Amino acid sequence: MSQRILLSVVIPIFSEERVIPEFYRRIKKVMDDQSSRFSYEMIFVDDGSRDGSLALLRGLSRSDASVRVLSFSRNFGHQFAITAGLDRALGDAVVVIDGDLQDPPEVIPAMLDKWREGYKVVYGIRKKRKGENAVKLLTAKLFYRFIKSVSDTELPLDSGDFRLLDHTIVETLRSMREKNRYLRGLISWVGYPQYGLLYQRDMRYAGKTKFTFKKMLKFAVDGILSFSDKPLKISAYLGFIITIIAFLMGIRIIIDKIRHPQMLISGWSSLILAVLFLGGLQLISLGILGLYIGRQYREVKTRPLYIVAEEIGFVIDPERSA
Repeated sequence: MSQRILLSVVIPIFSEERVIPEFYRRIKKVMDDQSSRFSYEMIFVDDGSRDGSLALLRGLSRSDASVRVLSFSRNFGHQFAITAGLDRALGDAVVVIDGDLQDPPEVIPAMLDKWREGYKVVYGIRKKRKGENAVKLLTAKLFYRFIKSVSDTELPLDSGDFRLLDHTIVETLRSMREKNRYLRGLISWVGYPQYGLLYQRDMRYAGKTKFTFKKMLKFAVDGILSFSDKPLKISAYLGFIITIIAFLMGIRIIIDKIRHPQMLISGWSSLILAVLFLGGLQLISLGILGLYIGRQYREVKTRPLYIVAEEIGFVIDPERSA
């Protein structure tokens, strides 16, 4: 790889007005310091921000020819913002990094070094997470380990969307248009040599996280259901076990009745509890099945993944549909 390469940096943005100036300053310094190694473009994807983020990005694009801006017609979500950036990226390698400065841009050169060694994916592994409370750290740790245990695809622990992707990976991801997107899983599923780079995650520079508990829960469900059918298998196993238990209990009742014909069958309280328990289990199983069916329903509608309202600063407008 002696020839000069193009590096694309994809930055999803959602209401980060207070962070954008500092983020741009830091990543611009990193890019300029490495300009002898590569040329670059920075693709900011505004995911329907509700503050002045888009106006700031427009200003950056006017003053810096390396800045491109995509603006969605509304908020479509973090994974779709990354997808839009990947769809427009022209680089030999593409870095995905959030615009909140929790993932330091200064790690990018180390990722590039590993890419030059032949790795197609270099993903960041958070060895330390500053500014996050114990509950958030615990739930994140449990989530990554749980999804790894149930997934049919090998997923790295403690890694987010901060990563470098070879153009081969990016081209493959462009062909995968599923609606319930869990990009970390899709990238692992694609395969090729991948390397986990340790780094220290910083505190958010300003503002509050937009990743609410509801969004975290949906993200977790997408990750589990996109890469595993084990929830369905668990429902089937539970049903099979309970059926065997009920059959054995039925045999015991018949034997007791034969041995003691005058015995009164009692236990209405336990009977009601058993009925409620089985009813609850059935509803849970139906709910799990409904989640899978609902995902198929969204897929067959073939709506676009996102709608771009505005494109700014793109020298070449590739004919790629969402």
